Amino acid sequence: MRPNLLSLALCLALPGMALAHGQSAAPQSVPATAAASAFAEATEFDRVVVTATRTERAISDVPNTVDVIDRERMDEILARDLKDLFRYEPGITVTSGFGRFGIGGIRIRGLDANRVRIQTDGIPVSDAFMIGSFSDANRNFVDLDTLKRVEVVRGPTSSLYGSDALGGTVSFVTKDPSDYLEAGRDAYFGLRFGYESGWDGLHAGATAAFGGERWSGMVVANHRQGQEPENQGTVGGEGSARTRPNPQDRDGRSLLAKLVFAPSVDQRFRLTVEGNEDAADTDVLTSRGLQGLTGADNLLVTADDHQTRARVSFAHEMDAIGAGFADSLDWQVYRQDSETTQDTVEVRRTAGGVNERREREFNFDQRLVGLQLNLRKEFQTGSVNHALAYGLDVSRTETRQKRDGRVHNLDTGTVTNAMLPDVFPVRDFPVSKTTNAALYLQDEISFADDAFRLVPAVRVDRYQLRPELDPIFAEDNPGVAVAELDKTSVSPKLGAVWHFAQDWSLFGGYARGFRSPPYGDVNIGFTNVMFGYTAVANPDLKPETSDGVELGVRYVGDAVYASLSAYENRYHDFIESFAFVGFNDAGLMVYQSRNVSDARIRGVELRGGIDFGALSPSMDGWSLRAAAAWARGDNRTDDEPLASIDPLTATLGLAYRTDAWGAELAGRFAGRHDRLPALEDDSYFETPGHGVLDLLAHWTFAPGAELNAGIFNLTDRRYFDLGSMELVSQDSTTLDRYTAAGRNLSLSVAFSW
Repeated sequence: MRPNLLSLALCLALPGMALAHGQSAAPQSVPATAAASAFAEATEFDRVVVTATRTERAISDVPNTVDVIDRERMDEILARDLKDLFRYEPGITVTSGFGRFGIGGIRIRGLDANRVRIQTDGIPVSDAFMIGSFSDANRNFVDLDTLKRVEVVRGPTSSLYGSDALGGTVSFVTKDPSDYLEAGRDAYFGLRFGYESGWDGLHAGATAAFGGERWSGMVVANHRQGQEPENQGTVGGEGSARTRPNPQDRDGRSLLAKLVFAPSVDQRFRLTVEGNEDAADTDVLTSRGLQGLTGADNLLVTADDHQTRARVSFAHEMDAIGAGFADSLDWQVYRQDSETTQDTVEVRRTAGGVNERREREFNFDQRLVGLQLNLRKEFQTGSVNHALAYGLDVSRTETRQKRDGRVHNLDTGTVTNAMLPDVFPVRDFPVSKTTNAALYLQDEISFADDAFRLVPAVRVDRYQLRPELDPIFAEDNPGVAVAELDKTSVSPKLGAVWHFAQDWSLFGGYARGFRSPPYGDVNIGFTNVMFGYTAVANPDLKPETSDGVELGVRYVGDAVYASLSAYENRYHDFIESFAFVGFNDAGLMVYQSRNVSDARIRGVELRGGIDFGALSPSMDGWSLRAAAAWARGDNRTDDEPLASIDPLTATLGLAYRTDAWGAELAGRFAGRHDRLPALEDDSYFETPGHGVLDLLAHWTFAPGAELNAGIFNLTDRRYFDLGSMELVSQDSTTLDRYTAAGRNLSLSVAFSW
């Protein structure tokens, strides 16, 4: 099943829109564009979040460090991709690569890739997978214009979300029809247009929502296109010395459609169809010229990369059951298909003088089906209040990966699938089906007039891996057995919040995290007799685990809010992929994934703000926000620093806001990245510290019309974005590849009626 994303969404969505528009009465809802107070951020700890406890709780009652970025803030900072979204969130970094593949994933407190759970409306996004220089499936599968809120829980969250939540959980929450329909208003239309000079990007979007007494619906469609992201490299031309970006054409689109039926005020059924598609065509100039390893002269290297995600889900919410087992519940069933396809073409002259054309094809495909059920029950035992949350998650994922290719001899016209060391097609792991079934239970226990809240939780996950010895894998790995896997993981958590004085509270606790052994490590597959190596399965791999503690203090007053927290996470049995373990009887080198590494990461995080207008009427409209993160991490197995730990980072923003317009001067700061692993006979480049200023502004220039503008890197400073910097030698001549863009402009104008 490989549906066209947009056509599928339209087929399911448009009849629902017509049905919704046919209702006459207006629904009960909250305006999406309600004006915020001059100091909305000062009371952000009173915001209601769901991710941290799977219940609706104000941040001030949550025993975790939680970040919330709402729709208004996304518009103010002109967030169009993940890097924009977390630009002002120290401790959260978005990784990216130079040259071709772009944004990779999200790093929280030093952990990234598949060790951070990323989900959209509770449904996890596809895994990341990379092998070699021509294959890199990332996790950038969301269009921010379809979101109303982003919630980030820092630290292990496996007690509620299971595997892959070692570093934390990022929850994208998509828009609903009720976000646009006010009481007495049964239709909404919106248009948005924008431009970003940092990649010559253009984007446009349209939103339509209709509602009645029981039916409501919504369609959000977006399109984006542009060129390669800028940096401050100055060396052009062809070859490995190039530091300017490779020329690139980028194109993407998304569609979100929802149909909601509310048979009563306490009950809703929701059908969601979502599709996202991105493509990039790259002229890889950095790969042209003489290749040192092979002696070949590359005359042309082009890349065509394409990724899609399609999701259909059906959900049911009941707010007032009135049953003994639950007061409220919600459940959803879903199907999600994600696919990454990357094609590479090389035209070259070999060291032996043969002219040839090499074609490589990489495909990574995940198909996910699942069921989620969440129940909530409140009750009392004496003077103690209980808010029980429990439920189950069941999912099944089928993962397929394949590399294919061929070599065309341009002199003789012959074609072969042998491109040593590979004879295509190959799979680097067999077709794998993973099943995860989990039960979780959490009790929020409050007493002393709700001044103290204790939150114990536990989750039990049963993980099964069933590989399929398909012909492609079997032919490429003759005689290699594949391994099945059955693992059970128990993830406890104990959190607490104590409101020990007016406006003050302490929070923190202990949490255990885990990550099931990935299919690509249990059954790795490559055997090459010519080069003398083979890989074998490891059915004895243990889950990666973590033990984390956190302690913090919050203050929420009329004029000031602040939060300071400290944490320490210890990670055990990290999996080292493709480790050399010896020789087999045939004399081949044997590689096998194994549990080897232990690590410790600790840090301190600060967030706060001031409403100057609450201190003095003469300063009404002025506010200040600030955040900082410091961390230190060590690989305790090898006794060396972890390169993934960012140095001290901070942000500071001074803002002024009126009912019609506002502006903010925001600064981003980072210390020198000088804790890096050792490099034999050399040293890695230490990223210098930097300070960068941005100027943001917004203006409601007519009813239903708003302009947002931003000038980023206002002083045109040369600096290195931490998430884009690779481990390279300090003597590298191509360091400018990893610089961020110079001064750049972003504009967005939105109309609604």
